[in-house]
Amino acid sequence: MSKQKKSPANSGTIALNKKAKHDYFIEQRFEAGIALTGWEVKSLREGKVQLVDSYILLKNDEAFLLGAHITPLKTASTHVVADPTRTRKLLLHARELDKLVNGVQAKGFACVPLALYWKGHLVKCEIALVRGKKDFDKRQSEKERDWDREKQRVVRENHR
Repeated sequence: MSKQKKSPANSGTIALNKKAKHDYFIEQRFEAGIALTGWEVKSLREGKVQLVDSYILLKNDEAFLLGAHITPLKTASTHVVADPTRTRKLLLHARELDKLVNGVQAKGFACVPLALYWKGHLVKCEIALVRGKKDFDKRQSEKERDWDREKQRVVRENHR
């Protein structure tokens, strides 16, 4: 018998928040679990999630994911009322929560989700403690990225 290959839907990244990497300097990253319902997991397997305007709310020593949009599937159960933007609880250790709370209370820091991904059969959320970028910082990041691309092109052409 041959070994079964893992399906691509169960491995790797589900969704990225590219806007967060553009708008913020990432200071510290954390991995958190998410409390999900059954229809949400099925939608995540289909990749129907957006993290663009989502953020993390820290309240009463708990963390919540707000604004993440998980689109319900048409084949989902009819007796369940699906709320695509409901508040989802994040599962973190107490030490990690303390670091986040202390960081957010510091001036200029925020907590945002960066990515959703599979870790085995579990869905994990990569969250980060971030500091906002000014417009000139964003322009500088774009210049550096363009310069890196140009260097790669030059190196590639010289090796031909």
